[in-house]
Amino acid sequence: MVSTPDVDRNLEAAAKGIAEAAAAGAELVALPEYFCLLGRSDTDKLAIAEADGDGPIQGFLAACAAKHGLWLIGGTLPIRSAQAGQVLNSSCAHGPDGRRVARYDKIHLFAFDNGRERYDEGRTLLAGSEPVAFDAGGVRVGMSVCYDLRFPELYRALMHPPCDLIVVPSAFTHTTGQAHWELLLRARAIENQCYVLAPAQGGLHENGRRTWGHSLLADPWGRLVDCLAEGPGVVIGELDRQRLADVRQQLPALAHRRL
Repeated sequence: MVSTPDVDRNLEAAAKGIAEAAAAGAELVALPEYFCLLGRSDTDKLAIAEADGDGPIQGFLAACAAKHGLWLIGGTLPIRSAQAGQVLNSSCAHGPDGRRVARYDKIHLFAFDNGRERYDEGRTLLAGSEPVAFDAGGVRVGMSVCYDLRFPELYRALMHPPCDLIVVPSAFTHTTGQAHWELLLRARAIENQCYVLAPAQGGLHENGRRTWGHSLLADPWGRLVDCLAEGPGVVIGELDRQRLADVRQQLPALAHRRL
């Protein structure tokens, strides 16, 4: 996606993408970080923050999951916290009946300053604290968000028991994404011997920010199954259980862990 400062337009675009993926046979769909809003200022997300379990954005996710009968991971949306002036950047997963099955609050908050670009999510976001995984029809799915990608200890924590799929909804900056995005995603897939699905914001946004994009699906050997460089669209592929089993049997790295 290339989300805008307008929630309604973003939800319309997300609905179109979900429908396209469903028509192509997808049984699990994940949206990018900030799919519902990339505002003109960091504080814009405070105005649309929802109570946990209640609100139009969460209702939208539940309705789309039920309409298409699929598992839907809603990138991130702002959930109100007890801390004034800060919200949680939450990824909500819904089952094919529309019921919410998991919520993950982004643990690691991005900060970057190279003299030209400055970001500090901690000004408006409150960090989460707990790893979250859920069962999607027999597939164990580990949840993470964007900057989490740089912290391999989170993914190790998710591998007890091992995940079959890790999702990384993101809005990587163009600068950091160009340098590290694919490298880190493929590394997480290889070291955890699982599929990694990374739906990303990708393009020039109305607020002037440029995101790297390159939404991708990587397999347990680190091979790219599909990738979309930039702009709105769908990345799709199959989670092959035999491929998972073969990689883990031929190179049993997960069984060799000592720390």
